[in-house]
Amino acid sequence: MRITRTSAAAVTLVAAALTLSACGPEAAVRDEETGEITEASDADVFSIAVGDCMISAELGNEIETVPTVPCSEPHDTEIYASTTMDDGEWPGDEAITAAADEFCYTEFESFIGMSYDESEIYFQSIGPSEMSWSELEDREILCLAVDEAGGLTSTLEGANR
Repeated sequence: MRITRTSAAAVTLVAAALTLSACGPEAAVRDEETGEITEASDADVFSIAVGDCMISAELGNEIETVPTVPCSEPHDTEIYASTTMDDGEWPGDEAITAAADEFCYTEFESFIGMSYDESEIYFQSIGPSEMSWSELEDREILCLAVDEAGGLTSTLEGANR
């Protein structure tokens, strides 16, 4: 998986992909009924989903695990949207980034409650790397709303800021 960071400076970082093994990372710890994360953990990047909260400031260049936390605990990021790219040949990093930027930008306002251009919150995306695309059939793009100030203890949905 790779992460794309979108900010005023439009900085893009590409992370190395992971290979899954029997001794790989653990899934996010969830409530069986609600599906909400109940315990802070370094969760397998493939186990995170819309509505999950995390501390993206702790993400490194290689994304194998994601520091997830219950949304009631201090965090700076929430996954707000997901889409799946069409099957086919690897489209390339630029195409993945363009698809992620377009989708996440479009979904941003309905989640935050104001346009991206007016908001103090920005988005990042996590999407397939060439390896995860070809070896793991990874086609998912996740959109992350990020509040650089951090310390959030609730959802960013409807934050309107």
